[in-house]
Amino acid sequence: MTTRQDCLALDASDPLADLREQFVLPAGKIYLDGNSLGVLPRATAGRVAQVVQKEWGEDLIESWNSAGWISLPQRIGDKIARLVGADTGELVVADSTSVNLFKALSAALAIAKADAPGRQVVLSERGNFPTDLYIADGLATQHGCELVLTDSPDEIGGHLASGRVAVMMLTQVDYQSGRLHDMAALTHTAHQQGALALWDLAHSAGALPVALKAAGADFAVGCGYKYLNGGPGAPAFVWVHPRYAERFRQPLSGWMGHAAPFEFTPAYRPAAGITRYLCGTPALLSMAALECGVDSVLAAEPLGGMAALRTKSLALTDLFIALVEQRCGGHGLSLITPREHTLRGSQVALARSEGAYAIVQALIARGVVGDFRAPEVLRFGFTPLYTRFVEVWDAVEHLRQVLTSSEWREARFHRKAAVT
Repeated sequence: MTTRQDCLALDASDPLADLREQFVLPAGKIYLDGNSLGVLPRATAGRVAQVVQKEWGEDLIESWNSAGWISLPQRIGDKIARLVGADTGELVVADSTSVNLFKALSAALAIAKADAPGRQVVLSERGNFPTDLYIADGLATQHGCELVLTDSPDEIGGHLASGRVAVMMLTQVDYQSGRLHDMAALTHTAHQQGALALWDLAHSAGALPVALKAAGADFAVGCGYKYLNGGPGAPAFVWVHPRYAERFRQPLSGWMGHAAPFEFTPAYRPAAGITRYLCGTPALLSMAALECGVDSVLAAEPLGGMAALRTKSLALTDLFIALVEQRCGGHGLSLITPREHTLRGSQVALARSEGAYAIVQALIARGVVGDFRAPEVLRFGFTPLYTRFVEVWDAVEHLRQVLTSSEWREARFHRKAAVT
């Protein structure tokens, strides 16, 4: 059986251990919720202060040129591209994941229906993140299409083979279970059946190697505040394969997506390539914070980059699963995250038919921060940039104590907060 001393030894030999020093980590907390909100990089406060005090406070509007504000969406986009297998000039930072999904799915539907007018289906999964389904349902209605939802990954191929699917829209790592899709295989199947592939990278960008170009993906969107550590409400990103970048005038044709925004012409002329996916003026303070977060992930490049982070992620989640099964057996917990490495993201989800929410709240009160997802899921994210192996051991020990003492039954842990 693995001991706490064994975990300390793993930390001592961890080649990525020093990356933890990049972050502000409150004493007494074991943070296992980076899949919802990444922690604060130490560089962020100083960088945002510089933007506020010097670039805005002193240089004012000149900073659009002198500080390079105007090119931040592309500059940070090029950095994120290195993490998701895209090339320079193909990815841009803008808006929220939901807004970017609206843009990308609109583009995908217009292109798919132009190439094959008889295709009327947007295909996704019933368990996909709800905002993706809300956006897709609204767009499908606008385009005279139908949103079809599968109940199992095994059903995707059959639906694609129907010949009715215009766009397959999937999240690479399921937000609840942590199941990882084979992007390359599913994209290949979609293309064989004449459908386009749009991927949501919210729970994979910055957590595991992503290869958009190598997988042949057509469109992708992603989140800036989870594993990219960009801060609450950080801007998101959108990527379009170059073969489609010039084919569509995206529906939110704001001035920053214009070919020459400062000509102030009344007629819209889309910018070349991915820049046309910009809309309004970028949120500069949030952009500055996001760049610090992205840089914290890129700091792993000399140590093996995303491949090294993936190796540690799998080791952390393997350890958590093993320790829960060794020390928390008999308490009604069931693993819903796949055991197979090829099917697992960077989180572990446990189901319990009674008290799941209260158990999470009891853990948070002890300083172990995970989260709850309805109806009965305890969810724990493992960010290899800053999570230590001994923290995994300690987290499971707290979980064992909460369960064996029935501490979670206390009334204070059953009061529902607005955010779970």
